[in-house]
Amino acid sequence: MQMKKKTALVLIGNGMAGVACLEELIKAGASGFDITVFGAERRLNYNRVMLSHVLTGEKEFKDIITHDAKWYDDNAIKLHTGRQVSAIKRASRVIVADGDLCVQYDKLILATGSVPIMPQLPGIDKKGVMSFRDMDDCDRIKEAAEGAPKAVVIGGGLLGLEAAYGLLKLGADVTVVHLMDRLMERQLDAASAAFLKEDLEALGIRILLGRETVELIGGDKVEAIRFKDGGVESADMVVMSIGIRPNIALAQQSGIYCEKGVVVSDTMQSYDPSVFAVGECVQHRCDTFGLVGPIFEQARVLVNHLAGDARLVFKNRPTSTRLKIPGIDLYSAGEVNVTGNAETIEYMDKAGKTSKRLILRDGRLVGIVMYGETSQSPELFGDLLDGKDVRPRRHTLLLGAAASHADAIASIDAMPMEAIVCGCNGITKGMIVEAIEKKGLFTREDVRRETKASGSCGGCAALVDRILEATLGSSFQAASDGAGICACTKYTRDDIIKNIKEKKLTSVMAVMETLGWETVGCDTCRPAINYYVSMVWPKEAIDDRTSRLVNERAHANIQKDGTFSVVPRIYGGVAKPEELKRIAEAAIKYNAVVVKLTGGQRIDLIGIKREDLPMIWKEIGMPSGFAYAKALRTVKTCVGSLHCRYGTQDSMTLGIDMEKAFSGLCAPAKIKMSVSGCPRNCAEASIKDVGIVGVAGGWELYVGGCAGIELKAGEKLCTVKTDKEVMEIAGAFLQIYREEAHYGERTFKWLKAAGFGAVKKAVVDDIANRRALYQRLLDALAATSDPWLKRAQG
Repeated sequence: MQMKKKTALVLIGNGMAGVACLEELIKAGASGFDITVFGAERRLNYNRVMLSHVLTGEKEFKDIITHDAKWYDDNAIKLHTGRQVSAIKRASRVIVADGDLCVQYDKLILATGSVPIMPQLPGIDKKGVMSFRDMDDCDRIKEAAEGAPKAVVIGGGLLGLEAAYGLLKLGADVTVVHLMDRLMERQLDAASAAFLKEDLEALGIRILLGRETVELIGGDKVEAIRFKDGGVESADMVVMSIGIRPNIALAQQSGIYCEKGVVVSDTMQSYDPSVFAVGECVQHRCDTFGLVGPIFEQARVLVNHLAGDARLVFKNRPTSTRLKIPGIDLYSAGEVNVTGNAETIEYMDKAGKTSKRLILRDGRLVGIVMYGETSQSPELFGDLLDGKDVRPRRHTLLLGAAASHADAIASIDAMPMEAIVCGCNGITKGMIVEAIEKKGLFTREDVRRETKASGSCGGCAALVDRILEATLGSSFQAASDGAGICACTKYTRDDIIKNIKEKKLTSVMAVMETLGWETVGCDTCRPAINYYVSMVWPKEAIDDRTSRLVNERAHANIQKDGTFSVVPRIYGGVAKPEELKRIAEAAIKYNAVVVKLTGGQRIDLIGIKREDLPMIWKEIGMPSGFAYAKALRTVKTCVGSLHCRYGTQDSMTLGIDMEKAFSGLCAPAKIKMSVSGCPRNCAEASIKDVGIVGVAGGWELYVGGCAGIELKAGEKLCTVKTDKEVMEIAGAFLQIYREEAHYGERTFKWLKAAGFGAVKKAVVDDIANRRALYQRLLDALAATSDPWLKRAQG
């Protein structure tokens, strides 16, 4: 019996769309096809959605490879990497690669993707000007970013902002230049875009809106960009991210009908019946595509027809968008702008930077824009896809947390099976449900292993859990009991510190990689890990400045208008005339809008522009007072026995000595200290984290006081005779607090949990332990690698 001849299938494009077709073919049974794949890149297939994480260093290239060479071999797929297809001879159904390799085809799939738009500006060909589209671009950007240059990203869309964050993490001084009046204008409304701008600037990214670039200036290498209004912005490197266009050069050259992209039918077939196309190179019903959700659906439809089923057709459905930058929670789907007869339901909390807007037309949800809190997005997206009339529920649509657990599960049940759950990998609800039911999955980890959902950026992890629960009912096994330090992880503070010690983990990335962090982290866990690493390994720790909050990176307090307040350290509130003169001159020169005497005996210059911070610090010539940091803030003093007729002890000298000794000490939370020269307590020592009160013959030490939102009097720890004992016991107390407290936990809360008696025993009664703690504190101060901390120590 003669065997049936296999269909020769050639795929041009080894990217995400092309490989999605291969995966679908294998699922459908690829035995009837003789498959050959050509990829222009020399690399194996990888997940382009995760390129921004490679740029930031959260992942390596090996982590985003979707299929290794063995996978192609195991599935009898002939793979040619680094081979450029130069011609398609449609009459003879032959493709030609690199001018000499000819391959016959019966069916041809074009998955040639897109190319970045590089505007024809003067200077666009200068060195240092690059795009951010593939792994080669990623490597070029990382190389150019060495030495922390001034980087400009032109384009404030999704990819441009992720590139900007990557450059920031690489140590560059980053400015985003955007033509429009708001960031991500295709996905966000004005309110959400304003919050996004504030949060990006808080991270340290400068944003310039409404600026049109007309020229790139420099010699062989770019040195600056010029705007249409005549302004100039310096730049050591420029990343162009103003959009993409379908890569249709090969198709056009071959006579395949194209408009904006390769024009295809609802079955992804071109005007040539033997040629199909998927992905960013196609045009379907006047639309082109840049997000992965519809591209994976196109692959499913195409393979359905190649495999002979021929029941599916492609419908361009709304897609959702998230920004993969830690600590920024935004969600967008469908229409953004209110037009025609549309109406809105809105919620706004300016102080909490939370904005929610639903756009309805004829009672049906057509658009979702959420910023700051997006937990309701899956259910709302299901309503949007279904096109249901939501008018009967409109008064409860944005209540979210007020809905019952049963309601939440019911909303998952109502979510369409074709709704994309994992945007990074194009995984639908139906694919997850099918895997759960057919393969007996019970946990998120099981789903991740079988489908890859939640395995990339982790943004869909909570939704995967809810689909599991809706599908399995009481058999569902939650991934975490919520005991982790944040929603990104199941690990507690003690788990993390134990691993840091035992495995000698010395960086944020080492901790996250070793413990299998499920996301890129957030502004809760990343600063905490950065602190824990430096606390455990003060000499070896690698400080991750992008895991610090903006105030610590800028060495100043950001204000609500985007300017900063600069607070030099004035030890014990005692300043020399020449120091006051320098402060006054700097305040005038850099236009401080207010000069304020603070409650911590210092001078605060308010209203300083970010770009002026390095020079104002240089001209003041004094160390930072760390008014912004989780560190020692101040040691407040009275004039004591040196000048006051009531003073029993020299509080001013001791206070200055303590501030100089402990300045720059990083801690779980801010630390305020005080030294009063007598029991009249003019320096308010009894409501400080560490308070010292002079008495006849010595000093009383108080700890665990607070005068913030919660008022707490300090508890008397002991009475000692000498300044040396004060330094040692206070230092030992600070060190045990540093070692045992949770990140963000003030001393009074920690002391209550740890037990005052146990702490007193450790830092007062057990002299050997006290001295060991104090020595570890001194070691930590001596090992700091931050020049600002060094400077603060005088």
